Amino acid sequence: MGQKVPGGIKTIDMRDPAFSPLKLELQALSHTKPSRLDLLLDMPPAGLDVQVQHSWNNDDRSLNIFVKDDNKLVFHRHPVAQSTDAIRGRVGYTRGLHVWEISWAMRQRGTHAVVGVATSDAPLHSVGYTALVGSNTESWGWDLCRSKLYHDSKNHTGKTYPAFLEPEDTFIIPDSLLVVLDMDEGTLGYIVDGHYLGVAFRGLKGRKLYPVVSAVWGHCEIRIRYINGLDPEPLSLMDLCRRSVRVALGRDRLNEIHRLPLPAFLKNYLLYQ
Repeated sequence: MGQKVPGGIKTIDMRDPAFSPLKLELQALSHTKPSRLDLLLDMPPAGLDVQVQHSWNNDDRSLNIFVKDDNKLVFHRHPVAQSTDAIRGRVGYTRGLHVWEISWAMRQRGTHAVVGVATSDAPLHSVGYTALVGSNTESWGWDLCRSKLYHDSKNHTGKTYPAFLEPEDTFIIPDSLLVVLDMDEGTLGYIVDGHYLGVAFRGLKGRKLYPVVSAVWGHCEIRIRYINGLDPEPLSLMDLCRRSVRVALGRDRLNEIHRLPLPAFLKNYLLYQ
């Protein structure tokens, strides 16, 4: 069910020292990360009840897919040959900043593994093996096998992502990645290994978009975990001050907040308690 990506492609693994110069490119992209995204990622992740609310929709899927009874965050794809199958999330977003994690084992991706967003009108099944998400005007996706961005791919060729890659390059994406949807700015982006890869798509404002993936690998299991969201309202001064203190301390020293000469309620606030 889609065993290998076609040959002739240079594979880039950022964990390989040979590609260390490209890490400067990644660092430069990380500097473009919006401040609101930094704040969201610094917040404690959503609890399991919220994660389930934002999980896969068992009523909005290809018939070759089912959400697992024992883990509502995971779906399983039946081993159906010559079929590409997709599923949408339960919540569609029209406003705010939202981040979710997709966990998809590299060995279960096959030839077409696409992660992105879609409207309620995007198709969820196609005959044959294809990059279904991004194949039309109702969905936008990143093909993890080819490092290509697709939207209306029947009429437009895919774009290489991250942007610093050469057209023939493919970027090794680990078993999990973050999807960043900013409905207030109308953008979609991705984070891999803690590196923000920049804006992948623009022009999404005014739509209602759902998390979506399309898969071809038989028995693959893909998990979605909603990280958190931020409303579009301006951040409060207290939120900004908390963020400044936490940045000044650094992640490795957050456990030293209790030593600060502050009232207990302020220490708890700094710790999101």
